[in-house]
Amino acid sequence: MKQFIIENEKNQRIDSYLSNIETDLSRSTIQRLIEQEDILVNGKKIKSSYKVQKGDVITLEEEPPKDISLKAQNIPIEVIYEDNDIIVVNKPKGLVVHPANGNPDGTLVNALMAICKDSLSGIGGELRPGIVHRIDKDTSGILVVAKNDKAHINLSEQIKNHEIEKTYIALVRGIVKENEATINMPIARSDRDRKKMAVSRNGKEAITHFKVLKRYFNSNCTLLEVKIETGRTHQIRVHLSHIKYPIIGDEVYSNGKNEWNIKGQCLHAKSLKFKHPITGKELYLEAELPPYFKNLLNNLLD
Repeated sequence: MKQFIIENEKNQRIDSYLSNIETDLSRSTIQRLIEQEDILVNGKKIKSSYKVQKGDVITLEEEPPKDISLKAQNIPIEVIYEDNDIIVVNKPKGLVVHPANGNPDGTLVNALMAICKDSLSGIGGELRPGIVHRIDKDTSGILVVAKNDKAHINLSEQIKNHEIEKTYIALVRGIVKENEATINMPIARSDRDRKKMAVSRNGKEAITHFKVLKRYFNSNCTLLEVKIETGRTHQIRVHLSHIKYPIIGDEVYSNGKNEWNIKGQCLHAKSLKFKHPITGKELYLEAELPPYFKNLLNNLLD
């Protein structure tokens, strides 16, 4: 984490100020970090238009990737669907979506470069070609990737307008009483741990719907189908943990409890329903549950 203290009166936009003193950070990157609440002023979230003042303390939580050059790598990835405009894949648990500090390669982007060669949208930036949306490293499942800028723009608009239906499968600790319910609680960076997210009155709107698929009474856990209207960081994990049904295997939001010794949370992005960004045809695509998830379900006692 970096910290800057404004010693003189500046009255300058924070994104402009930081891009001048942090030469490795572009203004657009700074704006993204502000949006993610990785840049705070006096411990509080701000907008890119905020004008820094004398005495302000600016904290920068994460540094940009340095000296990372993208290269194609032959990493096994299941391709669910592919045409000239998009590719839809089933990301395995443990695979990071794009390069960053600590993960310079061995990511989904590296695998896609081997599959798609040069046909990936450039809108996502140098380190995120084609990436329209993400799922956590230890979450498995379906992702759609844009092969050209026109497809990328259209898919981004569908996501922004909540027109893409995302469905997940989650195995949680505890017997969920409701057959189905909606969690409508805003999410923000945790005040206690800046690497975590938390339900907060000052957060952004986050809406999660779930319904029970099966209750395993003897194993004290429940299988859920989950749909999200918004796409906040760690949204499903935070919401379910907040209502006392943490996802099994989640090392961050389950208080370290993991009776089944699962590495990586039992959360799988099962399906996507969206309109093809070029043809407008409605697509419904599914990603099969990974073997570790299936095996655990087979071993649970009803």
